[in-house]
Amino acid sequence: MQIQDPRIIRLIDRIGEHYRSNVANRFIRPALLQLSIDKQKWSLIDVLMEKADSYQGYELDELYRQLVASADLVFQARTNLIPGLRARQNIGAVSGPDKVLMDMAMSNFTSNLQVLADLLNELFVLLVDADKAQAKGRKPLYAQMPEVSNLGKLLIE
Repeated sequence: MQIQDPRIIRLIDRIGEHYRSNVANRFIRPALLQLSIDKQKWSLIDVLMEKADSYQGYELDELYRQLVASADLVFQARTNLIPGLRARQNIGAVSGPDKVLMDMAMSNFTSNLQVLADLLNELFVLLVDADKAQAKGRKPLYAQMPEVSNLGKLLIE
């Protein structure tokens, strides 16, 4: 199913912008890449976060897969990255204005990750609504994808 809802497209753009600016910025991305996320999931995350050709719309099944991969990133970052984020960074190698920016990025990472989780959850709700509307008596796509059933848990915990 092709998704062309302008609200969904705008939200995907917002998610990508927030992710690039506040979650995977140049100070945090090296630590994110140390998480145990396989290449296939990173590819799905990157596709969602770097959407540029939205004029044709999005495939619903692909969006669900990208959401699940992104939710896994949020979960992994919360459980494996946040507790030791400062220890993972080479803080001594950064000085001047970059040190201030790095400190800000690290200090705000937890709240920025929460904003990302909230935006991803908002996207999921919009996709489910669109999915149900298109199903018309059939089982919606999200209900046919077992990996989607865990999405809320990954975003909340």
